[in-house]
Amino acid sequence: MPRYEYRCRTCGDTFELSRPMAESAAPADCPAGHDDTVKLLSTVAVGGAAQAPAAAPRAGGGGGGGGCCGGGCCG
Repeated sequence: MPRYEYRCRTCGDTFELSRPMAESAAPADCPAGHDDTVKLLSTVAVGGAAQAPAAAPRAGGGGGGGGCCGGGCCG
């Protein structure tokens, strides 16, 4: 079940609630009993290492560098 973060406008407390997605926009009372709360925008952090994609081969084949036309011979 997703967790949503809310902030109480009355006391400034920030708290989380687990609730179904269908109820994410429903009013939420803060733990101190206040009902003036706002749902906060949450960010998702994903750990792990990213790898750069392999370079795509250039059109014209040969794979050489330099020259005109991207490495090909323009005769």
